[in-house]
Amino acid sequence: MNEPLAQISKDRIDIDIVEAAVAGPEHGAVVLFSGVVRNHDGGHAVSALEYQAHPDAEKFLRTCCAEVAAQSGLPVAAVHRVGDLVVGDIALVAAVASPHRAEAFATCATLVERIKSEVPIWKRQHFATGTSEWVGL
Repeated sequence: MNEPLAQISKDRIDIDIVEAAVAGPEHGAVVLFSGVVRNHDGGHAVSALEYQAHPDAEKFLRTCCAEVAAQSGLPVAAVHRVGDLVVGDIALVAAVASPHRAEAFATCATLVERIKSEVPIWKRQHFATGTSEWVGL
């Protein structure tokens, strides 16, 4: 199995590239997760997000993807965006392919949870009121 696609990017995420990184003729299921900036959190109107990554964040992301791929035996890929994002922008795309859907869904959920808990990327929420706060610090 090739090394998984695992990138931190300031650019808009191309979902087709993430999907192509896992797809193959032996797979009947490709599950894609898109984490999208929403307009609210905790009862507050959110106008934008800012993501900042530790300089080694991509190394952590590669480790998560490689370990999930090794444990599942399935191809995985993930790209996380950093910088300033607005409501509707895609912040994270994760993909998993497998012969059947149940494995792909379960593995994709595992991958996303690991990324959220292990990759040092921090989120600052900007509220409609003009205030902001860092999340998870």
